[in-house]
Amino acid sequence: MVYKTMVQALRQTGHIALVSAGLAVMATPPAFSAEQVLRIAMTASDIPLTTGQPDSGFEGYRFLGYTVYDALINWDMSSAEDVSGLTPGLAESWEVDPDDTRIWIFKLREGVTFHDGSKWNADAAIWNLDKVYDEDSLQFDARQAGNVRGRIPSMDEYEKIDDYTIQFTTSTPDAWFPYQLTFLLFSSPAQWEALGGDWDAFARQPSGTGPFQLTRLVPRERAILEPNPNYWDENRISRLDRIELIPMPESSSRTSALLSDQVDWIETPAPDAIPRMQSRGMTITSNPYPHTWPYQFSRLEGSPWNDINVRKAANLAVDREGLEVLLGGLMVPAAGIVTPDHTWYGEPEFATRYDPEAARRLLAESGYGPDNPVNIKVLISTSGSGQMQPLAMNEYIQQNLADVGIALEFEVLDWESLFPNWRRGAKDPSSRDAHAINITFGWLDPFAAFYRFMHSSMAPPNGFNWGYMDDPEYDRLLDEARLTFDQEKQDAILAEFHTRLVDDAAWLWVAHDVGPRAMQPRVKGFIQSKNWFQDLTPVYIEE
Repeated sequence: MVYKTMVQALRQTGHIALVSAGLAVMATPPAFSAEQVLRIAMTASDIPLTTGQPDSGFEGYRFLGYTVYDALINWDMSSAEDVSGLTPGLAESWEVDPDDTRIWIFKLREGVTFHDGSKWNADAAIWNLDKVYDEDSLQFDARQAGNVRGRIPSMDEYEKIDDYTIQFTTSTPDAWFPYQLTFLLFSSPAQWEALGGDWDAFARQPSGTGPFQLTRLVPRERAILEPNPNYWDENRISRLDRIELIPMPESSSRTSALLSDQVDWIETPAPDAIPRMQSRGMTITSNPYPHTWPYQFSRLEGSPWNDINVRKAANLAVDREGLEVLLGGLMVPAAGIVTPDHTWYGEPEFATRYDPEAARRLLAESGYGPDNPVNIKVLISTSGSGQMQPLAMNEYIQQNLADVGIALEFEVLDWESLFPNWRRGAKDPSSRDAHAINITFGWLDPFAAFYRFMHSSMAPPNGFNWGYMDDPEYDRLLDEARLTFDQEKQDAILAEFHTRLVDDAAWLWVAHDVGPRAMQPRVKGFIQSKNWFQDLTPVYIEE
């Protein structure tokens, strides 16, 4: 795909405790157990929304988005070596109009049915678009709209051309539009109508087109998925009998559940528990992927982060290599949003590194120090999708910053409370006058990496510019890149933008995750892609 340079950017496995990127399927037929049941402990504290546009961040998409539903354009998660690219989903093909690059034509896949047996076609596509964009439609769902509209800011108009063709018109030419559509998932209009037009009822009995169908939902306890035997991609029909998804936000609880054989798979094992798991024969998988663990700064009036000396000092105060040791090698130190060998990184003059003496000098220039610290409040979570080990990591950073004269105070929230605040912004009362927020994110495309955080138009409620960043030069470069369909030229513009971003120390850059998971040795077939999302269809249980 066009962003092949991500492969080089993420192949930094020499110093990572990478045990396995995938569990190879045996060449000989496996000996299946009597019942193929995969029990997964998630980091979420509740079952993500099941109506088609999940909440709970990317973990919601991972387990109750791309399992039950499809997008027009899906992610190709078949490789552990290459960064995931785009692949046709409910659309067989798409193209931009060369005479008007605001117009995109999508040819829909024929012969697809929803889990309830109803047809997928252009009418179903338009109905789903109305559910999140047309507030006057009967099926409009504010909750689903809130979960996805900020991820597709270019959407302007859409219309049916024929039974299997639809047309999108974006508000401005947007070379990144196909990536945005990976987040728009499609629910069954017929099922919604059969359930009396009630989205709460639909959440209990959802119907999508995905490789799994939800057959039981117990809030805060478990969701049960079973394979869709009629899935349109025969290569992705699961051999499992069912998957049980169990919310378990505490890493110690997940560890105990795995070691006591209550579950088969846990997300984000605690680093200090990994040796014990390995001694018990558990398989640890990990693989670097486009992920950044930062502090996103408030730039509202009065914020201490408006002082570039404070921003640079924070970046110089964090001992990332020490943090890597704390995490058992399961991270890559961050020096920006993307990794230094990525084509978008550029050539910044400011070197993000561990240099506490330089940090103290910068703070002293602004009148701060250990005896007169900068007081900063940060919103953090106890767990969550991509959050790695947030409590241990934030406590480590707190100690690092205190050593140079930055005093951190934490407002600790559960993930389901912190994530919605990301869209509400630093001005919202739910932010509790915080100066920063710690939420991780993926950077598979330029919009997800940069635009939604750094462009002034993405300030709440339009996007995820939580801190109200407003820099005309940022806006100019991002707008220029978005209008540039030539990939090489677009990459050069993004490198110029990222150079400026790092030189401004716009955020506190800390880590890139490697997505560790722990599994019972009987779990086979898993290929850990370089992505936030993972394909569960190849997985099986071998006794």
